[in-house]
Order: sequence, then C-alpha cells, then structure tokens
Amino acid sequence: MRKTLFSVALMAAALMVLPQVSRAQAAAGQSAQPAQSSDSTTDQDIQMLRSDLRGQKKQIVAQNLTLTPAEAEKFWPVYDQYSNEVSKLNDTRLALIKQYAASYDNMTDAQANSLIKQALDLDGSYVKLRQAWVPKFEKVISAKQTAAFFQIDRRLGLLMDLQLAANIPLAKQ
Repeated sequence: MRKTLFSVALMAAALMVLPQVSRAQAAAGQSAQPAQSSDSTTDQDIQMLRSDLRGQKKQIVAQNLTLTPAEAEKFWPVYDQYSNEVSKLNDTRLALIKQYAASYDNMTDAQANSLIKQALDLDGSYVKLRQAWVPKFEKVISAKQTAAFFQIDRRLGLLMDLQLAANIPLAKQ
C-alpha cells in the first residue's frame, strides 16, 4: 500500500507544477507552447492536481508516522497550517516556472540572472520554513516523530523536485 501511494504521489507531483514546455519540445529544441489554449484552464488543472497531491501527501504522512489518537488530534491542525505555508511557496515556484517557460525562447542574460536568484531565494525559503516549523511540531509530538515527519516531508519534496527537473529543459545557451 505504501509503495502504491508513493507512486501516486510521485505522479501527482510531476503534474502539480509541470511547466508549459513539454519534454518532446525541449528535446527537439522547439519553442515553449502552452499545453492548453487557455491559461485559466491550465491554472484550474494545476490547482486541482495540487489539491489532490496535498490529500495524497497527508495519506502518506498518516501511514508512515505513528501517532496515538491524542497526538494525532494535536498534530493534524499543525500539519495543515504547515501545509498552507508550503503551498504558498509552491505558488511562488509555479510562478517562477511560468516565468521561465514564457521567456524560454528569448531569455536574456538579465532574465537568466533574475531567475537564478529567485530560484535560489526560493530554495532558502523552503529551508527557513522547515526550520521555523520544527519547534511547532515538537510542541505537539516528540522530537523523534518530528524528525520522521520532516524526513517524509523532505523525501516527498525531493521526489517533486526530481520530477520537475526531468520535465524542465535546460536554458538555451
């Protein structure tokens, strides 16, 4: 069961913030074209997939984090608040990917520098967010459980990062 949910989460992560540049286009060196004719339709699809992923992520955490009923009652509201904060960073990531896709064919050096800086700043924001939330989780569950939670959370994040990296072409040189 864990393996199935993990596979589903991986596929959902791939779809969560997929750029509007397809692998085939990137391999062929073709221009970035929207996957659908309407940005609002694409945005709606992404929001739906992100919502599905959040639910699957919660299931994965529940299956892999051993909590008593009393611990669970305290943990899940904190988890939901944390997930909302992560979601805001993911919104920023999506906007950055859209910006990259929009400038893919004619990116200037200045745009490339800006994108690099924004991506690095965003990476730092994820780290700062996790650091800020460790003590909040430790107030409701043990340090070992908090460590396990952040391992699960980070692994899921790494899977998403891997899928994104596999689907976002390198900048044209």
